[in-house]
Amino acid sequence: MRILGLSSFGHDTSAALLEDGVIRAVIEESKLSRQKDASALPAAAIKFCLSKAGAGWESVDCVALTATPLRGWMRRSIAGARISALDPLAAGHAQVREIGRLARELGYLRQLRHQAGTRLVKKITNVEHHLSHVASAFFLSRYERALVITMDEEGDGRSGMIAIGEGTRLRKLRDIPYPHSLAWLYSRITEILGFAPHAEEHKTQWLSLGGEPQYREVFRDMLRPSADGSLRLDHSYLAHGVHDRFVLSSKFWQKTSLPRNAAELSEKQRSALAASVQQACAEKVGEIIESLCHEHDLHDVCLGGGLFNNSLLVASLEQDLGRDHVFVPPAPGNSGTALGAALYLLHHEQQMPRKQYKPNSYWGPGYSRHEIKDVLDNCKARFSFQVMRERQADQAVQLLLGGKIIGWFQGAAEFGPRALGHRSVLASPWAPYVKENLNDFIKHREWFRPFAVSVPIEDAPRYFECSGLCESMNSLARVRPAVEGLPEAFVLPGGLVRLHTVSQEANPALWDLLKRFGLQAPAPILINTSFNLFGEPLVVSPLDAIRSYACSGIDALLMDNFLLTKVPLAMASTPAREINSHSAMLSRITA
Repeated sequence: MRILGLSSFGHDTSAALLEDGVIRAVIEESKLSRQKDASALPAAAIKFCLSKAGAGWESVDCVALTATPLRGWMRRSIAGARISALDPLAAGHAQVREIGRLARELGYLRQLRHQAGTRLVKKITNVEHHLSHVASAFFLSRYERALVITMDEEGDGRSGMIAIGEGTRLRKLRDIPYPHSLAWLYSRITEILGFAPHAEEHKTQWLSLGGEPQYREVFRDMLRPSADGSLRLDHSYLAHGVHDRFVLSSKFWQKTSLPRNAAELSEKQRSALAASVQQACAEKVGEIIESLCHEHDLHDVCLGGGLFNNSLLVASLEQDLGRDHVFVPPAPGNSGTALGAALYLLHHEQQMPRKQYKPNSYWGPGYSRHEIKDVLDNCKARFSFQVMRERQADQAVQLLLGGKIIGWFQGAAEFGPRALGHRSVLASPWAPYVKENLNDFIKHREWFRPFAVSVPIEDAPRYFECSGLCESMNSLARVRPAVEGLPEAFVLPGGLVRLHTVSQEANPALWDLLKRFGLQAPAPILINTSFNLFGEPLVVSPLDAIRSYACSGIDALLMDNFLLTKVPLAMASTPAREINSHSAMLSRITA
């Protein structure tokens, strides 16, 4: 049986294909269309999934759609009317906007029905947004019984859901009504800090590490305490703003004494505000989990929804609950609902037995050697080709030891927001000025945002304390107290590290590269950051990779067994001597 899962039409749209319970394809529309925040019907993602099925719509048995437009419109309208009861003009504007959104969503639904054809129209199942998040979080986990919590800003008129997963069944305990949303609050603080809401919340997360939570009590007052594990925002902190959306009211500004203009905030105020909202959200989620786990005698927790893209938040929950008791799917945000809807239909509705899904997400497009060469020839690119993959890996090691930054393009593209070693930019963490070179010539990112490092999964315990979530980079690790010699530029306050663990089974090419690099470097550790140009999605196709390589400061590009360099290989691979002093130190400590 083939099930096509589709996300909602709002943002971060995606499509997924299940075939007899096996995940055959999942991809975000933005990565294929090369638009950062794709909305509407994910046409390119659907086309890719259907191609993996080997045919068109006629090969699909049913469709699971993460959208209930009418229900969502009613819930949002009621919530807006309640908060704006004394401001009929604002409420009226909000209703006009909601009707426009409803019309667009119904139009996309008609378009989907037209494309699917009459045979499939009656086999389109609408799955609630947060129920899709619940299914993605629980059915991809290894737990047989777990508490499942989903939180985002809004989906189908709800801001979250609390449920219990048992075997193939999902039992909803309660909804988190809109607009009582930690994700909404986090996005508003992100906007106040001068970052783009719904896109740059990760910047708020990393900025929080450098501040003291001096405004924490304001957020505690805003987030009403609850004994039953529910979540409520004090309505007095909410108001209608421009474009008829909710904003923080004057009460928030009076209590914090902060200037409303982001440009007038000092660096200390910005980091303190980020630290305050980060800690307040972590405390509130922890409070809800503790209450519900005690009430229902549960020990494992699955988390879904955009809020849990926050790996610093997940790491703090792991510290309280234990590293083996928290699970976050590879794509906890909106793009993950396509797979969640398909899994819900398969397991909960059809009662098909669960499978143990591997902890990797390489479900996107892959390209054969002939397809890659055709693109290279068409671009008139100069390249070398190695028949033996071992020789290619050795060349990559020499480039990395020489302080070069390489684009790494191998296998099928990863699904989710993070580069997991198939579409990555790699560099030696011991190379001189590597962080500055990555920031200035490739990533163009703020000074406070950390880079991740990759390490073979079996070697990770020698240097770090980490959990299985580091395979998908959904949590953070800690440097072991006895370990010295790791570059300080990549260690965060408190000894935290953005860590990507690599298994030989899931990613043999990168695992082999790390092992070979470790034979000549202080440790089998490489910087791993996303392969994309500034402001663009992760690369997917060979053409995307060549364009990003040519238009940035990347020194070399390795695609399958093809190697492209901007200078002759002999000049590019002169080994750097600066790393030798670290090797003896690490080998003594970790022996």
